[in-house]
Amino acid sequence: MALEVEGAELDLPPEYCRFKDDGCEFSSSCLNCPLSKCIYDEPRGRQRQMKRLRDKEIVRLCSTEGKGVKELALCFGVSQRTVQRALKRVK
Repeated sequence: MALEVEGAELDLPPEYCRFKDDGCEFSSSCLNCPLSKCIYDEPRGRQRQMKRLRDKEIVRLCSTEGKGVKELALCFGVSQRTVQRALKRVK
């Protein structure tokens, strides 16, 4: 429920607004989020965070399970070059 004054939305203090803290796929609640800045406040923030998580998983599978570049590329649906880039960032 947003109030409008001549076509502009009012920026009310939190105590005058209803806010349901549903969180996102990274945290169940905005107030308990481990991220320093909300992914939705940054351009392509969600996309960047998803890539970081994917790259961490690629590195983990390569180091702990000994999976190769070709196998990881098939597993994640990316090119072999993308897997190589993810592994290079860690080294």
